[in-house]
Amino acid sequence: MTKTDDLIERLAGDLKPVPSDALRRRFALGIVPALGLSLLLMLTILGPRVDISDVLMLPVFWIKSAYNALIAVVALLAVYRLSRPDGSEGRFFDLLALIFAAMAAVAAIQLMMAPTEAYPVLILGSSALHCPLLILGFALPVYAGAVWALRQAAPTDLRLTGFVAGIAAGAAGAWVYSWFCTENGMPFVLIWYSLGILLTGALGAVTGPRLLRW
Repeated sequence: MTKTDDLIERLAGDLKPVPSDALRRRFALGIVPALGLSLLLMLTILGPRVDISDVLMLPVFWIKSAYNALIAVVALLAVYRLSRPDGSEGRFFDLLALIFAAMAAVAAIQLMMAPTEAYPVLILGSSALHCPLLILGFALPVYAGAVWALRQAAPTDLRLTGFVAGIAAGAAGAWVYSWFCTENGMPFVLIWYSLGILLTGALGAVTGPRLLRW
C-alpha cells in the first residue's frame, strides 16, 4: 500500500455517516425558533390588533393570512431543494405566480363590490408607507435562520437560493405582521404585502452570494 492509499484510508476511516434527515432537522432548527422570535418581536413591539377576536370571524383576515403562509411554504420547499448541489427551484415561480394571480382575483372582486369612494382605503389604507418596512423587519430573524441552515448545505446557485430564501422569510414576516395589521383591503395586501416580501427577496439575492459561499 502506498503512502497516498494509506492517507486516504485513514481519512476515510474517520468519516461518519450523516443521518438522512439531518438537513430537514437543520432547517427546522433554523426556521422554527426564528419564526417564534419574529412573533415575540411583533407581540412586544406592536401587539396583536385590538379587535383580533372579532377579526378572526372575517374571511378577509384568513385570506390575508393564507396568502402569506402559502408563499412562505412554497418558497421554503424550494429553498430546501436548492440547498443540494443538484437541486433546482422546481415549479416555484409557477406556483408563486398562481398564488399571486389568485390574490389579484380576490382583490379585483373586492374592488368591484365596493363603492369607488372606498378605493383609497382598500388600496392605500393608513399604513402603506411603513407596512413593507415592518414586514422586512419581522422577516430578518427568519432569513437569518434560513442562512444558518443553508450554510451547512451545499447550494450552487447562491443568488437564486438567497432570493428564494428571502421570499420565504418575507412571507413569514408578512404572516407575522398580519396579526397586527388592521388593513382589510385585499388590494392593499396584494400591493404592499407583496412589496415587503419582494424587498426581503431582493435582500436575499444581494447577500446570498456572500453569506452562502462554501
